[in-house]
Amino acid sequence: MLLSAEHISINFGMKQLLTDVNFYLNDGDKVGIIGINGTGKSTFLKVLAGALEPDSGRITRNPNVQISYLSQNPLMDDNATVLEQVFLHFPREFRELNEYEAKSMLSRLGFADFDQKIGTLSGGQRKRVALVAALVHPADILVLDEPTNHLDSQMVAWLEDHLRSFRGGLIMVTHDRYFLERVCNHITELYRAKLYHYEANYSKYLELKELRAEMAEASERKRQSILRTEREWIMRGCKARTTKSKDRIERYEALLNQDAPEEDEVLQMSAASSRLGRKIIELHGVSKSFDGRTIIADFSYNLLRSDRIGIVGRNGAGKSTLLHMIAGTLQPDSGHVDTGTTVKIGHFSQEGRELDLSQRVYDFIHEIARELHTAEGTFTAKQMMERFLFPSDLQSVPIGKLSGGERRRLYLLSVLMEAPNVLLLDEPTNDLDVMTLSILEDYLQSFSGPILTVSHDRFFLDKLADTIFEVKGDGRVEQFTGNWTDWNKKRTQETQPARAEKPKAAPERVKEKKLKFSFKEQREFETIDEDIAALEAQIEENQKAQMAAGSDFTKLQQLTEELAELEAKLEYKTERWMYLTELKEKIDAQSK
Repeated sequence: MLLSAEHISINFGMKQLLTDVNFYLNDGDKVGIIGINGTGKSTFLKVLAGALEPDSGRITRNPNVQISYLSQNPLMDDNATVLEQVFLHFPREFRELNEYEAKSMLSRLGFADFDQKIGTLSGGQRKRVALVAALVHPADILVLDEPTNHLDSQMVAWLEDHLRSFRGGLIMVTHDRYFLERVCNHITELYRAKLYHYEANYSKYLELKELRAEMAEASERKRQSILRTEREWIMRGCKARTTKSKDRIERYEALLNQDAPEEDEVLQMSAASSRLGRKIIELHGVSKSFDGRTIIADFSYNLLRSDRIGIVGRNGAGKSTLLHMIAGTLQPDSGHVDTGTTVKIGHFSQEGRELDLSQRVYDFIHEIARELHTAEGTFTAKQMMERFLFPSDLQSVPIGKLSGGERRRLYLLSVLMEAPNVLLLDEPTNDLDVMTLSILEDYLQSFSGPILTVSHDRFFLDKLADTIFEVKGDGRVEQFTGNWTDWNKKRTQETQPARAEKPKAAPERVKEKKLKFSFKEQREFETIDEDIAALEAQIEENQKAQMAAGSDFTKLQQLTEELAELEAKLEYKTERWMYLTELKEKIDAQSK
């Protein structure tokens, strides 16, 4: 074990972030921490990294273990160069030994000038420098807060490979679902100040979470059924004269006082938009240059109502520039943009609105619109805020009290409150939790107007986009039909060197091979029906045990994992039965 956290509690102002939770990290564990924005994920990472002391509880770290920590907003020396910042807290000898590796990492993350001053970098560039500083550290435990933010898809792919080969313990907060799927072998969910642990990657976590919810619902139905029976017995006027009667009354009271399972808060979005005419946005030969470098050259496109366009490319290639020209917030050097008279653009930019941190959350939204008309009906500003997981107590606080993710969600709500009919989204998934992302995707799929989105979130682009614009950075904008995976597959094929084809030999006459079972297949075919029946019986016994376990979550989680294994075995056996049965039929037909 590399690290243990036992009975940890953290209170932040009036909000309880963690209540008596336990967390353990073993060598080789790669843990993804997920949860709704504002629940305390970053605070929890600070506690595990030793940057913050909990209000109560104990953190135990192996004394020989070194921890490297990447914070959400790393502190940096504006006067240091990029390379100096990476080695700022290391001795000179360490820099001499590791400078080549650091430069290699910096190059992969888009840095060509290692002597550039930190004070001249953008927020995304600063975060990438801090990431290199964390990775070059000779650590046994990596604690990373949003490491994939501000990375393009090629950078994320490199980081994926790097972390998958890391042999120590990894704890990270990220909302990149492909990253969680491919890197993590544990998921820890922070919900209502409690931690729920799943020994799984992201897709398996979703299955286990659904099973946990189903079991909790089944347990609650069973409790309510028993309560009805016992209530009728109590109402008949029983007297607690016997020990048996007293025990029964105590059991009834214990069941009555037992908490019902808490339902997840769900972000609700309703598609609302203004009327959109036939003419939307037309780009005619637009070009844009900065400091003598051409970013976009002679680009034309006619935006259609049904467009779902993902804009990709390396950092600094000009993706946001293209979006700003479409939005009309940046004028092209040549060419022109024609916008229809009915077009109402909702522009969700990376920079976001200038938020007055002293303004109340409710006042900010109410100033934009008092109500919103949707297909589900008319909602007031207050109701829309509640649907966006801003309850009454959170609506009255200053914006400055919100977490980074909550501010991002508030900004998203402000864009949608204007009822746009064209959406331009620049990195909309940054700082949004996975639950919010899932609902946002469903909302966008129901949106009636065109959507253009700049994003490095591969999962998001696979789900949303049917066209990809690749901004090359040299003026070209290439168009691909399909989602991110389609584009990436085609790009990979194009970049791979063509292999010299070997001369084809004259085709030989294929001899018909006589079908037959191998010895192992014959034995398997003879016993497979019994194997399937046995697995089905075990699954039935497991399900009965789950019902009997009641609200014992530890036992339920163990049974759930066993059930998943049994179902996987049954699925494999069923597939084998189908294959062997089909093969047997072919053998019989051949012998006739």
